[in-house]
Amino acid sequence: MARSMGTAPIRDVVIVGGGTAGWMSAAYLAKLGLPGCRIRLVESDDIAAIGVGEATIPYIMSFNEFLGLDENEFLRNTQGSFKLGIEFVNWGQIGESYMHGFSPIGSDLDEVSCYQYWLKLRQMGEVSDLGKICIGVGAALEGKFMRRRPEMSTSPLAHLYNAFHFDAGLYAQYLRKFAEARGVVRTEGKVVQTVLRETDGFIDAVVMANGERIQGDLFIDCSGIRALLIGQALGVPYEDWSHWLPCNRAIAVPCESVSPLLPYTRSTAHSAGWQWRIPLQHRIGNGHVYSAEFMGQDEATAILMNNLDGKPLAEPRYIPFVPGRRKQTWVKNCVAVGLSSGFFEPIESTNIHLIQTAIHRMVSLFPNAGFDTADIDEYNHQTQFEYERIRDFIVLHYKATRRDDSPFWRHCRDMAIPDTLQHKMDLYASRGLVFREAGELFSEVSWVQVMNGQGIRPRGYSPLVDLRSEAEIRQYMSNVESVIQRCCDVMPTHEEYIAAECAAMPSKASPDL
Repeated sequence: MARSMGTAPIRDVVIVGGGTAGWMSAAYLAKLGLPGCRIRLVESDDIAAIGVGEATIPYIMSFNEFLGLDENEFLRNTQGSFKLGIEFVNWGQIGESYMHGFSPIGSDLDEVSCYQYWLKLRQMGEVSDLGKICIGVGAALEGKFMRRRPEMSTSPLAHLYNAFHFDAGLYAQYLRKFAEARGVVRTEGKVVQTVLRETDGFIDAVVMANGERIQGDLFIDCSGIRALLIGQALGVPYEDWSHWLPCNRAIAVPCESVSPLLPYTRSTAHSAGWQWRIPLQHRIGNGHVYSAEFMGQDEATAILMNNLDGKPLAEPRYIPFVPGRRKQTWVKNCVAVGLSSGFFEPIESTNIHLIQTAIHRMVSLFPNAGFDTADIDEYNHQTQFEYERIRDFIVLHYKATRRDDSPFWRHCRDMAIPDTLQHKMDLYASRGLVFREAGELFSEVSWVQVMNGQGIRPRGYSPLVDLRSEAEIRQYMSNVESVIQRCCDVMPTHEEYIAAECAAMPSKASPDL
């Protein structure tokens, strides 16, 4: 039977931890304006955030829009730039590259995806780059950018979707000002104890280093990998996914900017992991994600430092991690948001997105003081599904490789994978088909670009394609390519667009990674 303690509303929300997760949570709840609800955020200036979450996916736009943020102001305050996708270098095979763009692939014809027509022409030997029929990829590779034009409904420019690169530390500062202006109270200091109620094991209060006791009805754990509440206090176990995701170390370092300012993230595979490159207005964020079982720290550091575009701006920062998730992310009166709930390496820029979806899910199931177990169970069910489907997409990048040049890549190529991922790969290998299940994050466009980019070649294509003659298909594909190229031709460069719309002041640079 569902546990119930009445229908009294939540009066005190305590957020433990700041950073991106804490201040996104505080800002969203403050904007929501729950009547009579007090929001308090506790963070320590002595505890640094991991600070590698600088790249996002397009859904961040809906979060910022809910808050009512002016996009140009947001970008100026966070040294932000635009992101049209992610370029993957040396993943399928050394010397190969492809782009995972956010925009659609062409435009459908006869209820059949454009990709299926492209697939037939490729199997006929009439090969063209898939990026030529994707507006986002085409613009990214030319260094072009403009905001999408939804009023031009018949143009690819109506479907030019973007995300952002930004300084995560500056984003947290920006949201802090937003939240405090709307009544959020910040307390600086370290949490040294979590007090549980003897009657039911719920969190009653957290105790600060100065002895202050902070009570609450609902606690949001944004304490990062330490997981002070969900892990240490409540003892929720962690599910380790290292057998599917072999990387467990990251090294991060910023470097000076170089021109041109590219509108995409780059991920370059090395012998035992990969390197990220995230261009902001004031610097480039860099990091090397690798497996400690296949490479030592000194070698991993040397690889990173020898592959920077500019002068390093700080000493390398070392971040150990365990890929995986908490078994439950809402337990009793505690919700884990951010890295306290799980960790994915930033290969597909999902960690900030998972903060956003956790907040949305918590709000949609926002409790009263009774904390009904049916609500909590539904939250955990949806979170598990989301994490597992994102996990599958990330594992795909490692599994679908033809590299044979190192023990790490041979391990990835030969490792067992989740059944859900194997089904996706088998279905695609048959006729290039992808189906999005329920509310999983990554769409057909994403799966197609990564599987195609990493060398998975379908044996056939949809038979509906043959309802059109080969001449009609060639004409259709040629028209798609030419329209997209004309759209790219009229765009300004990414640098020009930022200079005109949202250039930041140099003084806004953050010392944080």
